[in-house]
Amino acid sequence: MLFTLCSSSFVNKMGDKSTPLLAVLQLLRKYNLKGTEEILRKEASLGDAEYENLDLPEVELASILTAHHTESDPYSYEFAYESLKKFIENSLDIYKYELSTLLYPIFVHMYMVLILYEHTTHAANFLEKFGPEQEDYYQEDLKKFSIVKNKDQIKGNELAEIYSSNKFVVQLSRDASSQLKRFLHEQKTTVIINIINNHIQIEVHDGPGRSLAQIRATAGGMLGEATRNENRTKVYYGLLKEPDIQLPPVPVEDEEETEETPDKPKKKKAKKDNIFMKKPKSDPNAPPSDRIPLPEMKETDKLEKGKALREASKRVHLGPDSLPSICFYTLLNSGHTAICADICDDSTLLAVGFNNSTIKVWTLTPVKLRGMKSAEKLQDIDREAGDVLVRMMEEKDRDTCRTLFGHSGPVYKVAFDPFKNLLLSCSEDSTVRLWSLQCWTCLVVYRGHVWPVWAVRWSPHGHYFASAGHDRAARLWATDHHQPLRIFAGHLSDVDCVQFHPNSNYIATGSSDRTIRVWDCLTGTQVRIMTGHKSPIFVLSFSVCGRWLASGGGGGELMIWDISTGLPAATLPPAHTAPIHALAFSRDGTILSTGSLDCSIKLWDFTAITEEVSGEEIGNNSTVQKDDRFLLRSFPTKNSPIKDLHFTRRNLLLGVGSYEGSS
Repeated sequence: MLFTLCSSSFVNKMGDKSTPLLAVLQLLRKYNLKGTEEILRKEASLGDAEYENLDLPEVELASILTAHHTESDPYSYEFAYESLKKFIENSLDIYKYELSTLLYPIFVHMYMVLILYEHTTHAANFLEKFGPEQEDYYQEDLKKFSIVKNKDQIKGNELAEIYSSNKFVVQLSRDASSQLKRFLHEQKTTVIINIINNHIQIEVHDGPGRSLAQIRATAGGMLGEATRNENRTKVYYGLLKEPDIQLPPVPVEDEEETEETPDKPKKKKAKKDNIFMKKPKSDPNAPPSDRIPLPEMKETDKLEKGKALREASKRVHLGPDSLPSICFYTLLNSGHTAICADICDDSTLLAVGFNNSTIKVWTLTPVKLRGMKSAEKLQDIDREAGDVLVRMMEEKDRDTCRTLFGHSGPVYKVAFDPFKNLLLSCSEDSTVRLWSLQCWTCLVVYRGHVWPVWAVRWSPHGHYFASAGHDRAARLWATDHHQPLRIFAGHLSDVDCVQFHPNSNYIATGSSDRTIRVWDCLTGTQVRIMTGHKSPIFVLSFSVCGRWLASGGGGGELMIWDISTGLPAATLPPAHTAPIHALAFSRDGTILSTGSLDCSIKLWDFTAITEEVSGEEIGNNSTVQKDDRFLLRSFPTKNSPIKDLHFTRRNLLLGVGSYEGSS
């Protein structure tokens, strides 16, 4: 959508670097038009030194070429902004809320242009007058902007560079865009027209204008909303067919149980066997099984999977009338030193990362952690024996805790692989490390990030893992490659969390730019961008069925997204008063648990949340009463911020936190 009015002719001021003539030269150089560039240089008698130093920022270039005439009149900005604001306030409600989304990007670019033309006093007054009126979720960004006091500082300012080189996306209905065109044509406000043409992408949609609730549901992204085309790619959110696995024989304890209660077992046993005998129907939304190469399961992995299925048959079915029991592990004397925690899939091991660069692994069962035999003793072992892994372990070397040394900075995330053989960790030292849980040593150091790595996650099928960090990118790795297989770049700020889809074909990333993006592991492309969070996103979790994505933000807000459309399915008003750092779905997908730095765990009725979503409803449809109904229970700890939540295979909820002393 392009708004055009006639622009005034160029003015040559050879003494000033920011002249249209020099801007045109830089533009010619950018498009490699050497012949024209040479002719213009000769005619303008431009010296080599002045020509070589041409390095205008994009925003300055665009401003000079299309709006240089406003340089002489700083008052025109304030007048133009006030007239636009007045026009929007006097518009009908059906247009008002959509049109108001233009105010913030226009305000930001006016401030930057005032700084570029060195009207610093006017820029400061403009920021002071209209800054507090902007939406509350943009106030943090405006604080960073207010540091920019002259045009040399624009280049070094992260936000200024983002807004200079990207377009802010605004969605308007066809009628609202017609109203805006009429206003601009009548007012002849070239200041606003130039900003819209150069820095704002207006997406026009058919149908009525959106309500305030609908706009707030998707507002908040650093560069506005997602464009319509960005979420059109088909996403295979279904689950892969599970491999056929022979169940291990029933353990002796289970046989004893059946003898003690002779009236229940036979019916139940038959029912359990039927669950495993039934061949699962193929999911129409599932990706082809060979879409990405997955490792073949080893015999030990198959046994572990069979054990998991056996455990699943004893799972407690959860719901509003049957809430899970919670077992909470408190780390004492670790006040501000424990940073992250993870519990392995079979709930027998707990790993904690500390700010002194160490990792501790505890056993959660009476079975102690064994060390490996010395090199001399290992030479005597028959490598072909079926129980070689057991024979490798030293009988006398048993302990309840093991410490892993190797990182040279705080450890921000730890993650067990699905089969409990390996552990991943990431750190401020910009590395990801792979540890063996048999010999308790580091096997590989993955160096790909150049800044701190905030998050690391295993694929549900093992072999692949993803990392995310301060360099605004996520990376996909395989354990047998020391270089990343894919680099997912597109976020505008730190990527704070990463999560694999249950089918291992996609990863989701959450960022400080207040967006969530979903990436295709096969092609490396972005297939979804989801806006609606008003603060950085610190944790993500996919539902058991793969269609829904839950996200927790820095303001304590919880959002549920529909992966098939990329739209928010439910926005739940903040129940937590501090950032959410832990999310876990029950194994049957009926309950969602959230853990926060406000030292509380909350349980949500996920079945009710997803049933509430109808095909036509989009965005923030949850009222306060609905929220009360969705929130089932809240469990406060004494003073232990929640670091991790994990549902066992039988649906017992485990939590981990470090006690911070009496407040």
